[in-house]
Amino acid sequence: MANLKVDVDPAEAGFDADRLSRIDAHFDRYVENGRLPGWLAVVSRHGRIVHVGSGGYSDVEAGTPVETDTLWRIFSMTKPITSVAAMMLAEEGLLELDDPISRWLPEFASPRVYVKGSALSPLTEPAREPIRVWHLLTHTAGLTYGFHHGHPVDAIYRSAGFEWGTPPGLDLAACSERWASLPLAFQPGAEWNYSVATDVLGRLVEVVSGLPLDEFFASRIFTPLGMTDTGFVASSPSRLAALYVPSADGLVRNDAFGRLGTSRPDCLSGGGGLVSSAGDYWRFTEMLLRGGALDDVRLLSPRTVSLMASNHLPGHVDLEEYGRPLFAEMPFDGHGFGLGFSVLEDPVKARTLSSAGEFAWGGAASTAFWVDPDEDLTVGFYTQLLPSSTYRLRSQLRQLVYQALVD
Repeated sequence: MANLKVDVDPAEAGFDADRLSRIDAHFDRYVENGRLPGWLAVVSRHGRIVHVGSGGYSDVEAGTPVETDTLWRIFSMTKPITSVAAMMLAEEGLLELDDPISRWLPEFASPRVYVKGSALSPLTEPAREPIRVWHLLTHTAGLTYGFHHGHPVDAIYRSAGFEWGTPPGLDLAACSERWASLPLAFQPGAEWNYSVATDVLGRLVEVVSGLPLDEFFASRIFTPLGMTDTGFVASSPSRLAALYVPSADGLVRNDAFGRLGTSRPDCLSGGGGLVSSAGDYWRFTEMLLRGGALDDVRLLSPRTVSLMASNHLPGHVDLEEYGRPLFAEMPFDGHGFGLGFSVLEDPVKARTLSSAGEFAWGGAASTAFWVDPDEDLTVGFYTQLLPSSTYRLRSQLRQLVYQALVD
């Protein structure tokens, strides 16, 4: 378990301690008025933790307070980890970004693309180019999620059992084959659409490495980085926070969906299946900030991390121009997308205090992180509230962090 405690005076790292306390006051109000069960935030600069704030409960009904070692379902914050795994294999010469994924996943040899019609009777055409590794990393493959409700292919995914999870009994290999049998929403490379692309990428990691995804993560990423609390199953079930959804009467516990992380899943989801602690994920983000290395462990080269944290959308357009609308909580203006992260291109257009070059992502239960190389800064936020679009927690946290940075 990564140690998580303040280890530098905020003033030494350029922060005003009184202003940092506004983070705690702000999110404590969310707890007091029943909008969040509990929360934890970590702010780090120059490799030193300057602020750890927390409040509320990891289990409201049991009265269990949030602790620094509380475990959280990080959902889509799994995606950057899977992306790092793929780029590690690329650095070993085992794959290239331009490679067609059908080289390893033959089920994707002849994808069909939706043209028109209903979900029950779609008209499709052959893909004009193969799905490539970089399409998966950038969410431009034409794949989708069943929980989207903006395209007939989204409904096709739901009908096939892919909405907020995968059909019981299907492992990652079987899910990949099932996704390959469904039509793409658009031609590969034509648009950005948040999707199961990173799950397919996880399957690619399995085939290329010869290891199940959980074993690759454990042996190549988690153990080297000392991330002892991160995996597809909670390392300590008693520390796993309960999951909640909002309602007109306040927070409602969702134990059915909250079973994620309590036992090994049929499908090892590289797109959203991991449980982690704030301390563990802090080590992961610090590795990224340090150009692929932390302490005496190097996972990636600085040039690889720089490539991942660059906007790969054609012509450096932002997601507002190239992407399909997702959630109000996710800012598209001024943001591009790299190899596994959103990338901030224009802070003015994005109306944020953060720096150009910031890369980030979040999870469905309202967790979030960002890395700001310009300010040598990492920030993590943890709670368990579905969906992440319920409140503008991420933009509020950015404002609160940067208003406290005064050097």
